[in-house]
Amino acid sequence: MKFVDEARITVQAGKGGNGCMSFRREKFIPKGGPDGGDGGDGGSVFLEADDAMNTLIDYRYTRHYQAENGKNGSSRNCTGYKGADLYLKVPVGTTAIDEDTGETLGDLTEHGQLLMVSRGGFHGLGNTRYKSSTNQAPTQTKPGQPGESRNLKLELKVLADVGLLGLPNAGKSTFIRAVSAAKPKVADYPFTTLVPNLGVVSVEAHRSFVVADIPGLIPGASDGAGLGTRFLKHLVRTHLLLHIVDMAPFDDSDPAENVQAISNELEQFSPGLAQRDRWLVLNKLDLVPEEEREARCQDVIDRLQWQGPVYRIAAINREGTFKISCDIMEYIEQRRLRAQEDEEFAEQLQAERAQVEAEAREHIEYLHERRRQQRELDQDDDDDDDDYDVEVIYTRE
Repeated sequence: MKFVDEARITVQAGKGGNGCMSFRREKFIPKGGPDGGDGGDGGSVFLEADDAMNTLIDYRYTRHYQAENGKNGSSRNCTGYKGADLYLKVPVGTTAIDEDTGETLGDLTEHGQLLMVSRGGFHGLGNTRYKSSTNQAPTQTKPGQPGESRNLKLELKVLADVGLLGLPNAGKSTFIRAVSAAKPKVADYPFTTLVPNLGVVSVEAHRSFVVADIPGLIPGASDGAGLGTRFLKHLVRTHLLLHIVDMAPFDDSDPAENVQAISNELEQFSPGLAQRDRWLVLNKLDLVPEEEREARCQDVIDRLQWQGPVYRIAAINREGTFKISCDIMEYIEQRRLRAQEDEEFAEQLQAERAQVEAEAREHIEYLHERRRQQRELDQDDDDDDDDYDVEVIYTRE
Protein backbone atom coordinates (compact mmCIF):
# COMPACT_ATOMS: atom_id res chain seq x y z
CA MET A 1 0.00 0.00 0.00
CA LYS A 2 1.29 3.43 -0.93
CA PHE A 3 2.13 5.71 1.99
CA VAL A 4 0.26 9.03 1.62
CA ASP A 5 0.62 11.59 4.41
CA GLU A 6 -1.17 14.56 2.82
CA ALA A 7 -4.59 14.89 1.19
CA ARG A 8 -6.94 17.68 0.20
CA ILE A 9 -10.69 17.08 0.32
CA THR A 10 -13.94 19.05 0.25
CA VAL A 11 -16.64 18.25 2.80
CA GLN A 12 -20.23 19.42 2.60
CA ALA A 13 -22.63 19.07 5.50
CA GLY A 14 -26.30 18.32 4.83
CA LYS A 15 -28.93 21.02 4.35
CA GLY A 16 -31.67 21.30 6.94
CA GLY A 17 -35.14 20.20 5.85
CA ASN A 18 -37.75 22.86 5.12
CA GLY A 19 -40.70 23.50 7.42
CA CYS A 20 -44.14 22.49 6.16
CA MET A 21 -47.18 24.71 5.72
CA SER A 22 -50.32 22.68 6.31
CA PHE A 23 -53.74 22.99 7.92
CA ARG A 24 -55.73 20.27 9.57
CA ARG A 25 -58.59 19.17 7.36
CA GLU A 26 -60.90 16.50 8.78
CA LYS A 27 -64.59 15.86 8.55
CA PHE A 28 -66.62 17.53 11.27
CA ILE A 29 -63.56 19.52 12.46
CA PRO A 30 -63.92 23.02 11.01
CA LYS A 31 -61.00 25.38 11.27
CA GLY A 32 -58.63 22.66 12.40
CA GLY A 33 -55.72 25.07 12.54
CA PRO A 34 -52.09 24.76 11.40
CA ASP A 35 -50.36 21.39 11.57
CA GLY A 36 -47.19 21.81 9.49
CA GLY A 37 -44.19 20.10 11.05
CA ASP A 38 -40.54 21.14 11.25
CA GLY A 39 -37.85 19.81 8.96
CA GLY A 40 -34.96 17.67 10.13
CA ASP A 41 -31.41 18.89 10.78
CA GLY A 42 -28.81 18.24 8.11
CA GLY A 43 -26.12 15.66 8.78
CA SER A 44 -22.69 16.82 9.96
CA VAL A 45 -19.28 15.59 8.81
CA PHE A 46 -16.90 14.10 11.38
CA LEU A 47 -13.34 12.81 11.22
CA GLU A 48 -12.78 9.66 13.28
CA ALA A 49 -9.32 8.47 14.31
CA ASP A 50 -8.71 4.79 13.58
CA ASP A 51 -5.49 3.07 14.63
CA ALA A 52 -6.07 0.38 12.00
CA MET A 53 -5.22 2.92 9.28
CA ASN A 54 -1.74 4.19 8.50
CA THR A 55 -2.18 6.19 5.30
CA LEU A 56 -4.47 8.81 3.72
CA ILE A 57 -4.43 7.12 0.32
CA ASP A 58 -8.24 6.74 0.23
CA TYR A 59 -8.61 10.52 0.21
CA ARG A 60 -6.14 10.97 -2.64
CA TYR A 61 -8.65 9.61 -5.18
CA THR A 62 -12.04 10.55 -3.71
CA ARG A 63 -12.03 14.26 -2.94
CA HIS A 64 -15.67 15.25 -2.31
CA TYR A 65 -17.79 14.06 0.62
CA GLN A 66 -21.32 15.10 1.52
CA ALA A 67 -23.52 14.27 4.48
CA GLU A 68 -27.21 13.54 4.06
CA ASN A 69 -29.73 16.37 3.88
CA GLY A 70 -32.51 16.65 6.44
CA LYS A 71 -36.01 15.68 5.31
CA ASN A 72 -38.77 18.24 4.95
CA GLY A 73 -41.51 18.46 7.54
CA SER A 74 -45.00 17.24 6.68
CA SER A 75 -48.61 17.66 7.76
CA ARG A 76 -50.07 16.37 11.01
CA ASN A 77 -47.13 17.99 12.84
CA CYS A 78 -44.74 15.35 11.52
CA THR A 79 -41.09 16.32 11.84
CA GLY A 80 -38.72 15.38 9.03
CA TYR A 81 -35.94 12.86 9.58
CA LYS A 82 -32.53 14.17 10.55
CA GLY A 83 -29.89 13.65 7.89
CA ALA A 84 -27.35 10.93 8.69
CA ASP A 85 -23.97 12.16 9.88
CA LEU A 86 -20.96 11.24 7.77
CA TYR A 87 -17.93 9.73 9.52
CA LEU A 88 -14.61 9.77 7.66
CA LYS A 89 -11.98 7.48 9.19
CA VAL A 90 -8.42 8.78 9.26
CA PRO A 91 -5.19 7.47 10.81
CA VAL A 92 -4.31 8.42 14.37
CA GLY A 93 -2.02 11.45 14.17
CA THR A 94 -4.02 13.31 11.51
CA THR A 95 -4.36 17.11 11.66
CA ALA A 96 -7.27 18.84 9.90
CA ILE A 97 -6.64 22.33 8.50
CA ASP A 98 -9.10 24.69 6.80
CA GLU A 99 -7.36 25.54 3.53
CA ASP A 100 -9.29 28.77 3.00
CA THR A 101 -8.52 30.32 6.39
CA GLY A 102 -5.40 28.40 7.45
CA GLU A 103 -7.10 27.54 10.76
CA THR A 104 -6.16 24.26 12.43
CA LEU A 105 -9.49 22.63 13.23
CA GLY A 106 -8.13 19.84 15.39
CA ASP A 107 -5.64 17.07 15.98
CA LEU A 108 -6.68 13.43 16.22
CA THR A 109 -4.23 11.70 18.53
CA GLU A 110 -6.30 8.89 20.11
CA HIS A 111 -8.18 5.94 18.66
CA GLY A 112 -11.91 6.69 18.36
CA GLN A 113 -11.49 10.45 18.79
CA LEU A 114 -14.06 12.47 16.81
CA LEU A 115 -13.69 15.91 15.25
CA MET A 116 -16.58 17.78 13.66
CA VAL A 117 -15.27 19.54 10.56
CA SER A 118 -18.56 20.61 8.98
CA ARG A 119 -21.82 21.28 10.86
CA GLY A 120 -25.17 20.34 9.36
CA GLY A 121 -27.75 22.99 8.59
CA PHE A 122 -30.46 23.84 11.16
CA HIS A 123 -33.94 22.57 10.41
CA GLY A 124 -36.67 24.77 9.05
CA LEU A 125 -39.83 25.60 11.02
CA GLY A 126 -43.37 24.59 10.07
CA ASN A 127 -46.31 26.98 10.26
CA THR A 128 -47.42 25.41 13.56
CA ARG A 129 -44.53 27.29 15.19
CA TYR A 130 -46.07 30.64 14.25
CA LYS A 131 -49.60 30.19 15.58
CA SER A 132 -50.75 32.57 18.29
CA SER A 133 -53.92 34.08 19.65
CA THR A 134 -53.68 36.83 17.07
CA ASN A 135 -52.46 34.67 14.20
CA GLN A 136 -54.56 31.54 14.22
CA ALA A 137 -54.00 30.62 10.57
CA PRO A 138 -50.31 31.36 9.92
CA THR A 139 -48.97 30.86 6.41
CA GLN A 140 -45.39 31.54 7.43
CA THR A 141 -42.70 28.85 7.38
CA LYS A 142 -38.91 28.86 7.58
CA PRO A 143 -36.65 27.00 5.16
CA GLY A 144 -33.79 24.81 6.37
CA GLN A 145 -30.33 26.32 6.63
CA PRO A 146 -27.55 25.16 4.30
CA GLY A 147 -24.79 23.01 5.80
CA GLU A 148 -21.20 24.17 6.15
CA SER A 149 -18.78 23.51 3.32
CA ARG A 150 -15.03 23.35 3.90
CA ASN A 151 -11.91 22.71 1.88
CA LEU A 152 -9.73 20.61 4.17
CA LYS A 153 -6.10 19.71 4.14
CA LEU A 154 -5.35 16.50 6.04
CA GLU A 155 -1.81 16.05 7.34
CA LEU A 156 -0.63 12.80 8.86
CA LYS A 157 2.22 12.87 11.36
CA VAL A 158 3.17 9.59 12.96
CA LEU A 159 2.90 9.37 16.74
CA ALA A 160 6.35 8.59 18.09
CA ASP A 161 8.34 9.48 21.20
CA VAL A 162 11.75 9.28 19.52
CA GLY A 163 12.82 10.15 15.98
CA LEU A 164 15.91 8.95 14.09
CA LEU A 165 18.05 11.29 11.98
CA GLY A 166 20.97 10.55 9.73
CA LEU A 167 22.34 10.06 6.26
CA PRO A 168 21.18 7.13 4.10
CA ASN A 169 22.84 3.88 5.23
CA ALA A 170 23.79 5.32 8.62
CA GLY A 171 22.12 2.32 10.27
CA LYS A 172 18.78 3.79 11.33
CA SER A 173 16.72 0.83 10.12
CA THR A 174 19.21 -1.60 11.64
CA PHE A 175 18.91 0.25 14.94
CA ILE A 176 15.12 0.04 14.96
CA ARG A 177 15.33 -3.70 14.17
CA ALA A 178 17.75 -4.15 17.06
CA VAL A 179 15.64 -2.42 19.71
CA SER A 180 12.11 -3.37 18.61
CA ALA A 181 10.12 -6.06 16.82
CA ALA A 182 9.78 -3.90 13.71
CA LYS A 183 11.43 -5.27 10.58
CA PRO A 184 12.06 -2.40 8.15
CA LYS A 185 13.96 -3.18 4.98
CA VAL A 186 17.76 -3.19 5.31
CA ALA A 187 20.09 -3.28 2.30
CA ASP A 188 23.53 -2.11 1.17
CA TYR A 189 22.34 0.78 -0.99
CA PRO A 190 21.09 4.31 -0.16
CA PHE A 191 17.43 5.17 0.43
CA THR A 192 16.40 1.69 1.45
CA THR A 193 13.77 3.36 3.66
CA LEU A 194 11.22 5.18 1.51
CA VAL A 195 8.48 5.82 4.08
CA PRO A 196 8.49 6.28 7.88
CA ASN A 197 8.68 3.10 9.97
CA LEU A 198 7.54 2.76 13.57
CA GLY A 199 8.82 0.38 16.22
CA VAL A 200 7.68 -0.18 19.80
CA VAL A 201 10.64 -0.52 22.18
CA SER A 202 9.74 -2.47 25.32
CA VAL A 203 12.33 -1.98 28.05
CA GLU A 204 10.43 -4.08 30.57
CA ALA A 205 6.82 -4.92 31.41
CA HIS A 206 4.52 -1.88 31.02
CA ARG A 207 7.43 0.39 30.06
CA SER A 208 7.75 1.12 26.37
CA PHE A 209 8.11 3.92 23.86
CA VAL A 210 7.71 4.36 20.11
CA VAL A 211 10.60 5.16 17.79
CA ALA A 212 10.20 6.52 14.23
CA ASP A 213 12.65 5.87 11.41
CA ILE A 214 12.35 8.30 8.47
CA PRO A 215 14.11 8.22 5.09
CA GLY A 216 17.69 9.46 5.26
CA LEU A 217 18.63 13.06 4.54
CA ILE A 218 21.40 14.23 2.25
CA PRO A 219 23.02 17.66 1.79
CA GLY A 220 20.61 19.86 -0.15
CA ALA A 221 17.52 18.02 1.15
CA SER A 222 15.93 21.33 2.20
CA ASP A 223 15.98 22.30 -1.50
CA GLY A 224 14.45 18.99 -2.60
CA ALA A 225 17.56 16.82 -3.10
CA GLY A 226 17.08 13.10 -2.56
CA LEU A 227 13.72 12.47 -0.92
CA GLY A 228 13.80 16.03 0.41
CA THR A 229 12.67 17.04 3.87
CA ARG A 230 8.95 16.25 3.55
CA PHE A 231 9.22 13.33 5.99
CA LEU A 232 10.85 15.49 8.68
CA LYS A 233 7.37 16.68 9.68
CA HIS A 234 6.83 13.21 11.18
CA LEU A 235 9.33 14.15 13.91
CA VAL A 236 7.22 17.09 15.10
CA ARG A 237 5.52 15.10 17.87
CA THR A 238 8.69 13.46 19.19
CA HIS A 239 10.28 14.23 22.56
CA LEU A 240 13.81 13.34 21.49
CA LEU A 241 15.92 13.03 18.34
CA LEU A 242 18.66 10.43 17.91
CA HIS A 243 21.30 11.43 15.37
CA ILE A 244 22.70 8.15 14.01
CA VAL A 245 26.25 8.51 12.63
CA ASP A 246 28.06 5.97 10.46
CA MET A 247 31.59 5.75 11.90
CA ALA A 248 32.83 3.65 8.95
CA PRO A 249 31.17 5.18 5.86
CA PHE A 250 31.73 3.23 2.63
CA ASP A 251 32.58 6.44 0.75
CA ASP A 252 35.29 7.39 3.28
CA SER A 253 33.45 10.63 4.09
CA ASP A 254 34.08 12.50 7.35
CA PRO A 255 31.55 11.53 10.09
CA ALA A 256 31.82 14.96 11.74
CA GLU A 257 31.08 16.73 8.45
CA ASN A 258 28.15 14.37 7.86
CA VAL A 259 26.68 15.31 11.24
CA GLN A 260 27.07 18.99 10.47
CA ALA A 261 25.44 18.59 7.05
CA ILE A 262 22.33 16.98 8.54
CA SER A 263 22.21 19.64 11.27
CA ASN A 264 22.22 22.34 8.61
CA GLU A 265 19.35 20.67 6.75
CA LEU A 266 17.38 20.39 9.99
CA GLU A 267 17.94 24.09 10.68
CA GLN A 268 16.75 25.00 7.18
CA PHE A 269 13.61 22.90 7.60
CA SER A 270 12.62 24.12 11.08
CA PRO A 271 14.74 26.10 13.55
CA GLY A 272 12.38 24.95 16.30
CA LEU A 273 12.95 21.27 15.50
CA ALA A 274 16.71 21.87 15.36
CA GLN A 275 16.55 23.10 18.97
CA ARG A 276 14.88 19.90 20.20
CA ASP A 277 16.91 17.63 22.48
CA ARG A 278 19.23 15.52 20.33
CA TRP A 279 21.55 12.68 21.30
CA LEU A 280 24.55 11.63 19.23
CA VAL A 281 24.71 7.91 18.46
CA LEU A 282 28.00 6.70 16.94
CA ASN A 283 27.09 3.55 15.05
CA LYS A 284 28.89 0.71 13.20
CA LEU A 285 31.80 0.60 15.64
CA ASP A 286 32.10 -3.11 14.85
CA LEU A 287 33.68 -2.03 11.54
CA VAL A 288 36.31 0.13 13.28
CA PRO A 289 39.45 -1.54 14.65
CA GLU A 290 39.12 -1.84 18.39
CA GLU A 291 42.32 0.09 19.12
CA GLU A 292 41.06 3.04 17.02
CA ARG A 293 37.47 3.26 18.26
CA GLU A 294 37.90 5.62 21.19
CA ALA A 295 40.21 7.96 19.30
CA ARG A 296 37.84 8.21 16.33
CA CYS A 297 34.81 8.78 18.52
CA GLN A 298 36.55 11.44 20.60
CA ASP A 299 37.76 13.19 17.46
CA VAL A 300 34.18 13.50 16.15
CA ILE A 301 32.93 14.76 19.53
CA ASP A 302 35.68 17.34 19.83
CA ARG A 303 35.32 18.68 16.30
CA LEU A 304 31.56 19.04 16.71
CA GLN A 305 31.98 20.51 20.20
CA TRP A 306 29.09 18.26 21.17
CA GLN A 307 27.62 19.06 24.59
CA GLY A 308 24.79 16.52 24.74
CA PRO A 309 24.76 12.79 25.49
CA VAL A 310 26.86 10.53 23.25
CA TYR A 311 26.40 6.76 22.78
CA ARG A 312 28.72 4.27 21.09
CA ILE A 313 26.91 1.30 19.55
CA ALA A 314 27.03 -1.41 16.91
CA ALA A 315 23.35 -1.85 16.02
CA ILE A 316 23.84 -4.92 13.85
CA ASN A 317 24.93 -7.04 16.84
CA ARG A 318 22.92 -5.01 19.43
CA GLU A 319 26.05 -3.78 21.19
CA GLY A 320 25.09 -0.79 23.38
CA THR A 321 21.45 -0.70 22.25
CA PHE A 322 19.92 -1.84 25.55
CA LYS A 323 21.73 0.89 27.48
CA ILE A 324 20.47 3.64 25.19
CA SER A 325 16.93 2.19 25.25
CA CYS A 326 16.85 2.31 29.06
CA ASP A 327 18.16 5.88 29.12
CA ILE A 328 15.55 6.97 26.56
CA MET A 329 12.77 5.37 28.59
CA GLU A 330 13.88 7.18 31.73
CA TYR A 331 14.16 10.49 29.85
CA ILE A 332 10.64 10.19 28.41
CA GLU A 333 9.09 9.20 31.74
CA GLN A 334 10.69 12.17 33.52
CA ARG A 335 9.47 14.48 30.79
CA ARG A 336 5.92 13.16 30.94
CA LEU A 337 5.85 13.40 34.73
CA ARG A 338 7.09 16.98 34.66
CA ALA A 339 4.45 17.92 32.06
CA GLN A 340 1.74 16.51 34.34
CA GLU A 341 2.97 18.31 37.45
CA ASP A 342 4.15 21.60 35.92
CA GLU A 343 1.42 23.37 33.94
CA GLU A 344 3.82 26.03 32.69
CA PHE A 345 6.16 23.37 31.30
CA ALA A 346 3.26 21.63 29.56
CA GLU A 347 2.20 24.91 27.93
CA GLN A 348 5.79 25.51 26.84
CA LEU A 349 5.91 22.09 25.15
CA GLN A 350 2.62 22.79 23.42
CA ALA A 351 3.88 26.16 22.16
CA GLU A 352 7.11 24.61 20.88
CA ARG A 353 5.19 21.93 19.05
CA ALA A 354 2.86 24.49 17.46
CA GLN A 355 5.89 26.51 16.34
CA VAL A 356 7.57 23.49 14.75
CA GLU A 357 4.34 22.46 12.99
CA ALA A 358 3.94 25.97 11.56
CA GLU A 359 7.58 26.06 10.39
CA ALA A 360 7.32 22.60 8.84
CA ARG A 361 4.07 23.46 7.03
CA GLU A 362 5.52 26.72 5.72
CA HIS A 363 8.66 25.01 4.41
CA ILE A 364 6.73 22.20 2.70
CA GLU A 365 4.36 24.71 1.05
CA TYR A 366 7.39 26.66 -0.12
CA LEU A 367 8.84 23.53 -1.76
CA HIS A 368 5.48 22.72 -3.39
CA GLU A 369 5.28 26.22 -4.82
CA ARG A 370 8.84 26.01 -6.14
CA ARG A 371 8.15 22.71 -7.87
CA ARG A 372 4.98 24.12 -9.42
CA GLN A 373 6.85 27.14 -10.77
CA GLN A 374 9.61 24.87 -12.11
CA ARG A 375 7.06 22.69 -13.91
CA GLU A 376 5.49 25.77 -15.51
CA LEU A 377 8.93 27.02 -16.53
CA ASP A 378 9.85 23.66 -18.07
CA GLN A 379 6.56 23.61 -19.96
CA ASP A 380 7.21 27.11 -21.34
CA ASP A 381 10.68 26.03 -22.46
CA ASP A 382 9.20 23.05 -24.29
CA ASP A 383 6.77 25.35 -26.11
CA ASP A 384 9.64 27.63 -27.20
CA ASP A 385 11.66 24.68 -28.50
CA ASP A 386 8.85 23.82 -30.90
CA ASP A 387 9.94 26.74 -33.11
CA TYR A 388 13.19 24.93 -33.82
CA ASP A 389 11.71 21.50 -34.47
CA VAL A 390 11.79 20.00 -37.95
CA GLU A 391 8.39 20.24 -39.59
CA VAL A 392 7.34 17.08 -41.42
CA ILE A 393 4.61 17.37 -44.05
CA TYR A 394 2.99 14.20 -45.36
CA THR A 395 1.61 14.29 -48.90
CA ARG A 396 -0.20 11.68 -50.96
CA GLU A 397 1.20 11.01 -54.45
